[in-house]
Amino acid sequence: MKKIQTVLFVLLFGSLSISAQEGGMEEQMKVWMDYLTPGKVHEKMQKMTGEWKTTTKFWMAPDTEPMVSEGTAKCEMILGGRYSLTKHFGTSFGMPMEGWSIEGYDKASEEFTSIWIDNLGTGTAIFKGKLSDDGKTINYTGQMVDPMTKQYNEYTEKITFGDDKNVLMEMYLVVEGSPRVKMMEISMKR
Repeated sequence: MKKIQTVLFVLLFGSLSISAQEGGMEEQMKVWMDYLTPGKVHEKMQKMTGEWKTTTKFWMAPDTEPMVSEGTAKCEMILGGRYSLTKHFGTSFGMPMEGWSIEGYDKASEEFTSIWIDNLGTGTAIFKGKLSDDGKTINYTGQMVDPMTKQYNEYTEKITFGDDKNVLMEMYLVVEGSPRVKMMEISMKR
């Protein structure tokens, strides 16, 4: 842990030292302090905190009936209100499923990052996204490795915030030269 803290200090101090030569140290410290402090978007993320009932639909192929399962999710803000951790519990393919979603908003890049891991595989899905102008949806793009082909597949994900009690996540596979294919949706209600 001490090594990590030392590396972070060196990176921060080095960045400030270089920047101080180009501008005032006070201004640089202001920028860093703003970057380090959760903002208005993080306050909106806080509204997801709590327990949810989920309905998950999963399509094995286009134009087929989805597999449907019920579950729960618990969302909490972590690391001083900077990130949201949602733990999902349910069943998938008749097996117990646990999945974790970690979402954050980077004030510098003004974009969201979403990371998904679960007990149904060893892969990690990583998505980047932007909030819509009306603040009601986040549109993500990302990749996951297909275990059959060992190749990355492109995905899009749309999260729609109906209100503080209803959220809908929709995930689509992007196939080059074809329309995107809906694979999954999770409806969250409380």
